[in-house]
Amino acid sequence: METRRSRSTVLRATMAMGLGLVLTLSACGQNSAGGGQGGGEQPAQGGGIKVGVILPETDTSARWEGFDKPMLDKAMRAKGLDPDIQNAQGDEQKFSTLADGMISSGVKALVIASISGDGGSAVAAKAKAQGIPVIDYDRLNLGGTSDYYVSFDNEKVGALQGQGLAQGVGNKPGAQIIQIEGAPTDNNATLYTRGQMSVLQPKYQQGAYKLVQNQAIDKWDNQVAGTTFEQILTGNGGKVDGVAVANDGMAGSVITVLTKYGLNGKVPVTGQDATADGLAAILRGDQYMTVFKPIQEEADAAATLAADLAKGDTAAADQVAKQTVQDPKGNRAVKSVLLTPQLITKQNVKVVTDAGYIKASEICTGANAATCGQLGIK
Repeated sequence: METRRSRSTVLRATMAMGLGLVLTLSACGQNSAGGGQGGGEQPAQGGGIKVGVILPETDTSARWEGFDKPMLDKAMRAKGLDPDIQNAQGDEQKFSTLADGMISSGVKALVIASISGDGGSAVAAKAKAQGIPVIDYDRLNLGGTSDYYVSFDNEKVGALQGQGLAQGVGNKPGAQIIQIEGAPTDNNATLYTRGQMSVLQPKYQQGAYKLVQNQAIDKWDNQVAGTTFEQILTGNGGKVDGVAVANDGMAGSVITVLTKYGLNGKVPVTGQDATADGLAAILRGDQYMTVFKPIQEEADAAATLAADLAKGDTAAADQVAKQTVQDPKGNRAVKSVLLTPQLITKQNVKVVTDAGYIKASEICTGANAATCGQLGIK
C-alpha cells in the first residue's frame, strides 16, 4: 500500500530484480491462457489446471501488479496450475464480473484479494455454490465462506508498528501521539490497529503517552491521510511527538505535512510494506520504521493451497494451513497460513535490499548514498 509517487519507483525496481520474476514471466500481464475460455474439464492452454486470481487495485498500492501478480504466476505455474490473474482496479462491480467470468470458465480454485469484505464475501458465496474452493488472499473477508486464508500475521504487523513507535519516541513524558489508520472496510486495518494498541494502550492508560486522535482513512487514500493528519496536527496546536501510520504510502503524506511545519526528522513516523520511498525516508531520518512482508512467501503459500484444492486434496491443504483465524462476524474459525513480518529500521534496511525486493540504487541516491555506504547497502 504505497503512495502513487512510489508506484513507478517500485515497478522499476521490480522489473530489475535479481529474482528475474517479471522478465521470466513477460506473458503474465494478460494471462490469456486462463482467460475464461472453454469448459471446466479441459486443460487450459498452458496445460495446467485452471485457477483464478483476482487482485484488488493499483491506485494506492503498487504491490499487487509489481510483486503479487508475477510472484503468484510463477509459483502457481511451478505447481502445475494455469492461473488467470486479473486486477479489479478498485471497482467492486469489476471484481464481481471478473469472478463471474472465472467461475463460468471452470476454474478449479479461486484466490481473491478483495476490495471490501462484503464484496469478497459475495464472490466467495457464488463460487461455493458452484463447488469451487476459495482462498482469501492477504485480507480475510469477515462473514464470508472462503475455505482458507493466506496472509501475514496482521496483528503482529500492528504490534511491530507500536513497538517501533515506542522505540522512536522513547520515554518522553506525556508524548502526544496521532494514529493514522487504514480503511475501516479492510479487516487488515482493524488488525493493525489492534496490534498497535496492544503496545500503546498501556502507555495511554498509564499517562506515559497521550493519544491525540486515532483516525481511519477511507480507501487508504494517501492524499486524504495527509489532509486529515494536518487538520489533527493544527487542531492540537501543532504539537505531536509520534505518528503511528498504517503504511508507507500514508506515511509519505504525513512526512510531507511534517516537513511543511519543520518537524520532519524530529517526530518518529511508522509505516508498512518496505517500499522504496519508505526505505529512502528511513535512511534520511524522516521515517522511523516500516514493516517488511516478504510477498514471495505469501504467493508460494497461496499457490500450494490452490494446487491442493484444485485437485480436491483438502487433507494436503489442511497440512499447509495449520493455523486458524477467528471470523467474529461469521462465527467461524478459518484455516489459515499466517506468515511472519519483520520490523525494519535504518540499521537493518539491508535485509530488504539483500532479499531483492528493492534495489539499493533506488534508495541510495543523494544524501542517502553515504548512509548506505555506512550500512553496507550496495
